[in-house]
Amino acid sequence: MPELCRFYNIIIKMLFSDNIKHNKPHIHVFYNEYEASIGLDGELLAGSIPVAQLKLVQAWIVLHEEELYSAWNNAVRNIPFNKIEPLR
Repeated sequence: MPELCRFYNIIIKMLFSDNIKHNKPHIHVFYNEYEASIGLDGELLAGSIPVAQLKLVQAWIVLHEEELYSAWNNAVRNIPFNKIEPLR
């Protein structure tokens, strides 16, 4: 699972060909023992993550929406995508 970004101990990844289970553009988020799938619209699709970290990820999604959709479009076609800048 390729890593898109890492910030504040949050790891964000995107799978290749991962459009069947959720059928919606999304990312996989890991924070300590938590794992969640979050739509590129900010919706929590599966799993759990503390509210503070969810809000950070949602803010990051808003800031990088265009890059995320570009990465998603590549990922579903099994084309490599670039990493995205972290929150600072």
